[in-house]
Amino acid sequence: MNQKLLNVSSGKAFADTAVVNGQIVNVFTGEIYPGGVAICGDTIAAVGDISYCIGPDTAIIDAQNHYLTPGFIDGHIHPESSNLSIRNFAAAIQTHGTSTIMTDLHEIGVVAGIDGIRAILEEAKETSLNIYWIVPSHIPCAPNLETSAYRFHPEIISRGLEYPDAVGISEISGFSVISGNDELLESIDLCANKNLSLQGHLAGISGKNLTTCIAAGVVSDHEAITEEEALERLRTGCHLMMREGSVAHNLKVCLQAIKDHKLDTSNTSIVTDDLHVCDAVKKGHLDESIRVALKEGIDFTTAIQMVTINAAKMFHVEHQVGILAPGRRADINITSGPEDFKVLSVISAGKLWMKDQEILKHYSPAIHAPILLNTMHLKREISPKDFEIHVTDGRKQVQVIAMKTESCALVTSPVTGWLNVRNGIVECDVNQDILYIAQIERHGKNGQIGKAFMSGFQLKSGAIACTIGHDNHNIIVLGTNFDDMALAANRLNELQGGQIVVNGGEILSEIAYPICGLLSDLPAEELAAEKEKANRIIQNLSGETSISIPFMVLSFICLAVIPEFAVTDFGFIDVLNEKVIDPIIG
Repeated sequence: MNQKLLNVSSGKAFADTAVVNGQIVNVFTGEIYPGGVAICGDTIAAVGDISYCIGPDTAIIDAQNHYLTPGFIDGHIHPESSNLSIRNFAAAIQTHGTSTIMTDLHEIGVVAGIDGIRAILEEAKETSLNIYWIVPSHIPCAPNLETSAYRFHPEIISRGLEYPDAVGISEISGFSVISGNDELLESIDLCANKNLSLQGHLAGISGKNLTTCIAAGVVSDHEAITEEEALERLRTGCHLMMREGSVAHNLKVCLQAIKDHKLDTSNTSIVTDDLHVCDAVKKGHLDESIRVALKEGIDFTTAIQMVTINAAKMFHVEHQVGILAPGRRADINITSGPEDFKVLSVISAGKLWMKDQEILKHYSPAIHAPILLNTMHLKREISPKDFEIHVTDGRKQVQVIAMKTESCALVTSPVTGWLNVRNGIVECDVNQDILYIAQIERHGKNGQIGKAFMSGFQLKSGAIACTIGHDNHNIIVLGTNFDDMALAANRLNELQGGQIVVNGGEILSEIAYPICGLLSDLPAEELAAEKEKANRIIQNLSGETSISIPFMVLSFICLAVIPEFAVTDFGFIDVLNEKVIDPIIG
C-alpha cells in the first residue's frame, strides 16, 4: 500500500503536483465541471476540490479553465508501422496526448521472435509511454503460404502470457477460428484460462461465422469497414474498435451506424492500427481521430470516452488507466474545447511532458539488443532474371489477373488484362497499370521468390521496394522493369532493410531501417521529411496515382489474410481459398 498516496488523498500530506482551474471531463458520468487533479508521484491522489492537497512545496499547473481529460488510449496499434524506434515513437504520440497503447509488436516478432519483442519493450521502459502487451496469436499469419523468421505456437504464447504486462492475445483470425485451427484454439484456451482478452481480426466475417468467433471468446474487432459490419458487431456483443489510421479510414462509416440506430457507445473505441510517421507529425494521433468524431456530430464527452475509459474497460485495466480518478496513473491532458480541439499540455505518469504545446522532455537513443540488428539474410544476390514470368507454348499474348489496391482500403480486388509476351517472358504494361510485383524471402530460410501482377500504383517507370511486408516482412518490390527491381532488392540487403526508389539504374531515394529491417532511429520529424521526399519522387514516376503513402499501402499487399489477393514468397495468393494460384489465366 502506498501510504504517501493515502496521506495526500486524506489531507494528511500535500501533493507533489496539482493541476488547478480546470474543467474536468468525467468519463465515468459524462459530465464536465470545474475542478483540479492532485498528483502524488505517478498516481492521482484526488480529483475535484483539491485545495486541501496543496502545500507550500506543491508544483502548480494552471489549466486556465481548459479541459482536463485522461491520457488517451489506443487499444490497437502497431508502432512498427511508423518505422520509428520505440522511444521516438513514444515521443511522437505522447505529444498528441496518447499515454497508453495496447500493442502486440507482432512485426518485431515476425523478424526477431518473442525475445526481440521483449527487447523492444525493455527499450520502451526508458519512456513514460504506458504499454500493455497483447501476445501475438500467430506468427506467421498464413503458415502454409509465407515464410517468416520466427514462428509463434501455443508454447511460445503460453510463455508470453506469463509476463505481467500481457493483457491478452491479438489478431485472432476469424477464418482460422472457423476452420478450427488446432493451434489457435489451444492458444485461445490458454488466454481464456487466465481471464485475459481475446482480440479479433474479423475481416470479411459476418453472419454465423461472426457468431462462431464471438462464441469462441473473441471480444473485439477492428476490421469493420461498412455500416452493416459495425452494427452487426455491436449487436453480437463484440467491442467495436473503429479504425482511423493512415491507410484505413473507417471511423466515419462506423459512427454513421451508431448515429443512424442511436446506439450506446460504451462498447466502442477509436484505434489507429497503423500510423504513418508523416501523419503523426502533420496531423497527430488520437487527437486527430477526436477531431474527426467531433466533426461527425459526436458529443465531446462521448468522443473522449471513446479514446479513454472504453478501451480501458475492454482490457479490464480501468483500475489503472483511462479515468481521472484516485489511484489511477497520473496521465492528464489539458485541452481546448470541441470547437477547435487541441492538446495543449500533457502530464505523463505525473510528470509534465508538454506545456503549452512545447515539449519539455526528449528520449535518448537506445543501444539495441543484437537480436534486433543484422536481420537481412538473402540466400544470394538477386538477378533481374529472378523476376521473369515465363510461358512456354509460343503465345504472343496472355491474359493475366492482377491485384488492384486503392488508397483508402487494405483489401485488393481482381482486374484482368492482356499482356504481350516477348521471348517467352510476359511483359508488364504501364498503360494498363499492370506492373510486376514480387516478394523475396529475406530471413535465410529458403530464398523463395513469389511473383504476380499489381494494379493501382500507376508507376510509369522504375521500381520501389521495402522490407516491410505484413505479416512476413520479406522484401516486397514493385516495378516496371527487372533491372531496377533487382537493384532495389540488393541495395536493401546492403542497408539491412529499408525503403528505396530506383529509376533507370539510379537510386533516387533510400531510407535505412537497421532495426529488424523495420525501424529507424531518426526522430519523427526527420524520418517524415525523408519519407515525404520519397513520396514526391514516386508521385513524379507515377503521375496520376492517388496513393499518397505508397510504401505503407505496398506493405499490405503481402498480407495473406485480407481479401482478395496477396503476394508472398510462395507466389500469388488467393486469400479466400487459401492457396497459391497462377496469375496467367488465359
